[in-house]
Amino acid sequence: MQSVTSHNAAGVSSGPPGGASPDVGNVRDEFRALTSTCGAYGLTTRAKLEITGNDRIRWLNGMVTNNIRDLEPGYGAYSFLLNPQGHILGDFFAYNRGDRILVDTDQTQVEKILATFDHYIIMDDVEVANTSDKLTAVGIAGPNAKEVLRAAGLEVGDLRPLQIEDIAWKQTKASVVRGENEEYPGYEIWIAPEQAEQVMASLRSAGASPASREVLELYRIALGIPRYGQDIRERDLPQETEQQRALNFNKGCYVGQEIVERIRSRGNVHRKFTGFRIAGLPPAAGGKIQAQGKDVGEVTSSAVVPASRGDRTVALGYIRREVGTPGKEVQIAESSATVSDLPFADLLTR
Repeated sequence: MQSVTSHNAAGVSSGPPGGASPDVGNVRDEFRALTSTCGAYGLTTRAKLEITGNDRIRWLNGMVTNNIRDLEPGYGAYSFLLNPQGHILGDFFAYNRGDRILVDTDQTQVEKILATFDHYIIMDDVEVANTSDKLTAVGIAGPNAKEVLRAAGLEVGDLRPLQIEDIAWKQTKASVVRGENEEYPGYEIWIAPEQAEQVMASLRSAGASPASREVLELYRIALGIPRYGQDIRERDLPQETEQQRALNFNKGCYVGQEIVERIRSRGNVHRKFTGFRIAGLPPAAGGKIQAQGKDVGEVTSSAVVPASRGDRTVALGYIRREVGTPGKEVQIAESSATVSDLPFADLLTR
């Protein structure tokens, strides 16, 4: 769940979230709820992995791009998992749960992440287990998210980004996780799978509108949250993704650090991940971005977002840094476009 969740994200998943497909007429109302009140949604495509053993913190800290060593109990961090050449094998949130580390990622990444973890567990006191069958999540996002949580009996304190609070709810245990994005609030409720339907019903009774996977994809793009496998690929380098939240330059060694540090010391990479506003139809993923007749980038995600001030076509993708300044005019497919900062803030206003 940044993300908001992508996560992104806690709050908004960085992977394709669960939920029923909406009628076309509901898309605008559902998106409006996420930006003006709140929407609730299932996160059944998220996976939970548990890392236990006495060496778990030292070991994971040597595996990922963020600082796990100094992560306080009850807090999480967004990280990349790299290969020795510095390319991105996956992304996830890692939470210090005291006696264990809980990894939250998308189901599509589980096989690769588990295989990579297994490859690097040598003489370490570390065990990794997929506990997705025991723990699932329901998400809620929007300006009124905290008030709706309280009305549903899921009251928490003033949580900081990626902080967890364990609570009792209707004679069962639940954990509430705050999303990364402070400006666009979101939360995840972690519960046993058999409790998910009851949690969702309580949130809707308290005022949350249902949000489908299609609408959450529009919300993700408007927030500018990249999704691994679509906007972040194995061929991409960490600094190209503009996800500085995943990088810590003050920690010890980790797999791929040499490449990340070399890029930092020698200057920026040639490409960057950013947004585009398009005067036309949404281009297909992989569509070329051109400036003065030359290819300068590619589209990775696009959508028509039903904003309050009218529908807007936007896209996410990579562009060469020398032409990637906000306001720069480019060509995407048959349409004119301009480079935009992320998130697309005007599409997320009430």
